Amino acid sequence: MKQSLKGKRNSEIFGNLHLVLLAGLVLAIALIAGVPANGDMEQQAIRWLHTFFGILWIGLLYYFNFVQIPTMPKIPAELKPGVSKHIAPAALFFFRWGAALTVLFGLIIAWRAGYLVQALSLAESHRLIGIGMWLALVMAFNVWFIIWPNQKKALGIVEADDATKAKAASTAMMTSRLNTLLSIPMLYAMIGFNGG
Repeated sequence: MKQSLKGKRNSEIFGNLHLVLLAGLVLAIALIAGVPANGDMEQQAIRWLHTFFGILWIGLLYYFNFVQIPTMPKIPAELKPGVSKHIAPAALFFFRWGAALTVLFGLIIAWRAGYLVQALSLAESHRLIGIGMWLALVMAFNVWFIIWPNQKKALGIVEADDATKAKAASTAMMTSRLNTLLSIPMLYAMIGFNGG
């Protein structure tokens, strides 16, 4: 009886993504309060949000490119609508908002630390992070203005004929592959920079 109650309690908590996120937030706040990081607490919180949304964004980019795209041809035709009508649209929601919030918090970090203009203008002292920022900006642009509009056609979220859907799917995939390529040097530029 105790075991089944424990299992039920665990499924109530871990079966609900919102509760898991709330519990993670509470634990992070407890960690922040108990073991504060060195430096500006607000800047650390912004860095934490930048990192969280960056993991969400790039994690989904890699999911699409390493798992979903290569696996779709192997999925039986009658099962494909489960991915294209349910999984892909949900993943694309988090993908595009992860991109937007990663860039937003990254720009805020650079602005608060005083190197935004130098980085975006590729000044020598901030060239590495500047290159990373420009790569991230190109990637986010691709997400919102190439991948997402084309995925809406390919997935049937907006009306399109079969030829348009096929062309849109190809454009979205190629742009997603470009983002995967750009993510590799972008990640190096982000971790290689140790200022602000």
